[in-house]
Amino acid sequence: MSPSFLDRFKNGLSKTRALLNADVGDLLRGHRPLRPEDLDALEEALLAADMGVPAVQEAMEHLRSKSGEVWTQGVEAMRALLRDEILAAVDRPLRSQPFSAKPWVVFVVGVNGVGKTTTIGKLAATWKAQGLTTLLCAADTFRAAAAEQLEIWARRTASPFHRGAEGADPSAVLTDGLRAARSHDYDAVLVDTAGRLHTKGNLMAELSKMARVAAREVPGAPHETLLVMDATVGSNGLAQGREFAKAAGVTGLVLTKLDGTAKGGAAVAVVRELGVPIRYVGVGETLEDLLAFDAAAFADSLLAD
Repeated sequence: MSPSFLDRFKNGLSKTRALLNADVGDLLRGHRPLRPEDLDALEEALLAADMGVPAVQEAMEHLRSKSGEVWTQGVEAMRALLRDEILAAVDRPLRSQPFSAKPWVVFVVGVNGVGKTTTIGKLAATWKAQGLTTLLCAADTFRAAAAEQLEIWARRTASPFHRGAEGADPSAVLTDGLRAARSHDYDAVLVDTAGRLHTKGNLMAELSKMARVAAREVPGAPHETLLVMDATVGSNGLAQGREFAKAAGVTGLVLTKLDGTAKGGAAVAVVRELGVPIRYVGVGETLEDLLAFDAAAFADSLLAD
């Protein structure tokens, strides 16, 4: 029997959960009021999980105010309080209903090495399983072999594919791709963009130009701009995230490699900083291991036994 959604989510967060549970469990099994050193140890655990200083400070203030509940109800009270804090931090509404326009145009952005191309392939597979046809558009014309790598994913997922010549104007490639998607009545377009370093202002300007071009071809496009971030980097990726959010109008996040880090708390820090929802998380290597983000499942899995 294949593992359930919640099982895969819990497995992906196992390293972070192990880090947190050691402190949460050991501190409270004595059913006594929290001492200052207990709270200090728990605070260190939350910081080590990369939840970020502001979010950790808020959580600790809440726990201190509820120490009476923890004293009388024990470890489960602590878990419940932390769960509610984490859920409140990561639960953000979507700005628009997915696939409410056709084609549904999604820009996928982020620095090189975070897993953008793999994410696009996994999204195409996920949407195909839902009965949707997705065009993969290779608008990263700067990196050698970028289009070839995306084409491999197009073949693997039996998805239509569009590319231009190497070094071509990305906006021109995008224009042709969107026109092809409209003429073939495709449901969605996933646009692979160059791995722009957040310090490269000219490349960020190019991304803004692509957004304007997309809006001319398809009303409201891009309907989503997903920023892909490597969870193993943790909150160190926030500077990049801020720049992409300004330049590209990021509407959602994809956290990859969540299964390979004890810094799963970075999800809290990133959402708090950028104010946009997490749309998907990567918890493994297979096509099925890109999961639609569920805030409640995330909070439950992070603090499960």
